[in-house]
Amino acid sequence: MLLAAARRFFLLLVGSSAAVTVVSLLFGALAGASVDRSVAIGFYLAGSALLIVGFFAGNRGPTRLKQGGPEPVSLFRNRVVRWATLQEQEEAINVSAVVLSLGFVLVLVGVAVDGRHSLF
Repeated sequence: MLLAAARRFFLLLVGSSAAVTVVSLLFGALAGASVDRSVAIGFYLAGSALLIVGFFAGNRGPTRLKQGGPEPVSLFRNRVVRWATLQEQEEAINVSAVVLSLGFVLVLVGVAVDGRHSLF
C-alpha cells in the first residue's frame, strides 16, 4: 500500500514539475530571464501556492452545506448546514497533507534549481 502511494505521489510530482517547468520557461522567455532563474521562480511560486491551498484545505470547518438546499443570497441569511461525516473530515485532512507535501517538495526543487545559492 505504501509503495503504491509513493508511486502515485512520484507521478504527481513529476507531472507537476514538468508543467511548472514548461510554464516557467515560457514566461521566462517572454521576460528575457535566464533559464535557471525562471524555472526556480516558477517552482517557488507553484510550491508557495500549493502550501497556501493546502493550509486552507486542512482548516476547513466541521460543517458542510446541505445538498439541494437553498443557496444564500446575502451574507445575513441563514445557511442550511450539516455536520461533516468522519469520512469527509478524513478526506479533507488527507487532501491537505498531499497538497502541503507537494508544495514543500516543489519549493525544495526550486531551491535546488536556483543558481544564486549553492547547496554545498
